Amino acid sequence: MEYTVKQLEEKANEIRQDIIKMLLAAKSGHSAGPLGMADVFTALYFGGILHYDARNPQMPLRDRFVLSCGHICPVWYAALAHAGFFPTSELASLRKLGTRLHGHPHNEVLPGGENSSGPLGQGLSQAVGMAYAGLKLKKEPWRVYCVMSDGEQEEGQIWEAAMFAGKNKLRNLTGLIDRNNIQIDGYTEDVMPLEPFKQKWEAFGWHVLEVDGHNMREIIDACNEAKAIYEKPTMIICHTIPGKGVDFMEYRYEWHGVPPNDEQAKKALEELRTLGGKIRSEHE
Repeated sequence: MEYTVKQLEEKANEIRQDIIKMLLAAKSGHSAGPLGMADVFTALYFGGILHYDARNPQMPLRDRFVLSCGHICPVWYAALAHAGFFPTSELASLRKLGTRLHGHPHNEVLPGGENSSGPLGQGLSQAVGMAYAGLKLKKEPWRVYCVMSDGEQEEGQIWEAAMFAGKNKLRNLTGLIDRNNIQIDGYTEDVMPLEPFKQKWEAFGWHVLEVDGHNMREIIDACNEAKAIYEKPTMIICHTIPGKGVDFMEYRYEWHGVPPNDEQAKKALEELRTLGGKIRSEHE
């Protein structure tokens, strides 16, 4: 199915609502990052970027998706469910005993999962290995996508992987960084400044793009441009608003690792369902 930009935006809003419901049911988990990355995950899974078959998750020529910042997994789980990898009813089992939807993804039980994640800074190395195997060893056409947080860019292993990918010109590798400027204990530029961020990645031999992480067309266009870059890997810096769509969560690092309570979830869902009162006002 091909989606219009408006349909993609509606899908992202549905995913944000599912994130709130999941976190409320679990009574633990992360709010800010998943809400902020809903548009990026929607673009990847429904915007014609990722090549996959939800009925056959291990299809040999599928694209590989690696989530490095495993703590934002509620948005991934919601996207996978909406894409048909498992029933949306299963989302309510987040972080419950016996669930397939762990607090950090576990690829041995998660349909559509390529890697297990938890320790930050590891995912790009995993993605680089997959990309190297596909391009240099197997010589197959599938691509590798890796989503990272900006806070984990403080990990040295990220830059070791970046050097390896640049040196080996892994053109089949696309990274996407959630540049929301927050981490668990503050703002990134206060904790460990990343700027000049784009220039650092360029210095490591990457093609670098910057997009509005809430603009579907920009995200999709950047991913398609990455497919046309043949001499180097591509990094897409996605500028996002943490807690996007819920006014009392937006921009606040305090919501990095906190779920909403009953009252907060009710308020958040009301805001998402009416797009901040916009839908209601249009019908009044």
